[in-house]
Amino acid sequence: MTSTTALADPATDPFEIARAAAAVIAERTGAAQHDIALVLGSGWGQTADRIGETRTTIDNADVPGFAAAAVAGHSSAMRSIAIGDTGSRALVFGTRTHFYEGKGVRAVVHGVRTAAAAGCHTIVLTNGCGGLNPSWSAGTPVLIRDQLNLTAHSPVEGANFIDVTDLYTPRLREIAHEVDPSLDEGVYAQFRGPQYETPAEVKMAGVLGADLVGMSTALEAIAARQAGLDILGVSLVTNLAAGISDQPLSHQEVIDAGQAAAERCGTLLAEVVRRIAQEKSA
Repeated sequence: MTSTTALADPATDPFEIARAAAAVIAERTGAAQHDIALVLGSGWGQTADRIGETRTTIDNADVPGFAAAAVAGHSSAMRSIAIGDTGSRALVFGTRTHFYEGKGVRAVVHGVRTAAAAGCHTIVLTNGCGGLNPSWSAGTPVLIRDQLNLTAHSPVEGANFIDVTDLYTPRLREIAHEVDPSLDEGVYAQFRGPQYETPAEVKMAGVLGADLVGMSTALEAIAARQAGLDILGVSLVTNLAAGISDQPLSHQEVIDAGQAAAERCGTLLAEVVRRIAQEKSA
């Protein structure tokens, strides 16, 4: 991966920091490269256990640019996993840096850039979110077909014009539908957070075309496209968004819904990842 911005100081160049992180991962795992990266959001933690054999677990604090999880229910480690018998390796991040943590956009997309520097051709971005469709009960997985970046920020710096027309790779969504034809698709809107969206904000997002609302993923997807990665996005509806339901919102509700759906979602995504690896290596 090469930087598209001319930053003079290697100590602050986000692409150099990503390459340094990838070098540590390669050394610790003994794998010259990884093939598919996964960012596991709320409710997706069991996916890593179902993908295949974990070869190495690395504490985030041991890798440049990474930090411990700031959200309850997330893991502060990354894993190198053999994807079944495909001969491919998955780099699985048990947590992400959220924009609301105040560390800046570079920190938010550092995992994505590290995945690209580690050799990955594909990244799977998952999250727990609020749903605008009343038929999506808590525990429903939904493929992301497009997004609204409502953070007023971008990970792309300088006059680098990135085409995001087909941001979420159509072929990867096709593979997911082959695994589970019942999967719905929707548009994901990222708000800054950490406060949950108001009913008026949810209504606004719906008018703009959103089906899902949350506090992650959109900035990561833009960075992934800049890095040349294929992107699959999957949301787990953990609750109906504010104003869609008359129930109050809580993070415990998100955790509970994720735990209840963990087995189904983990099995689904593990099979999707296996098929992606098979197709890419064919």
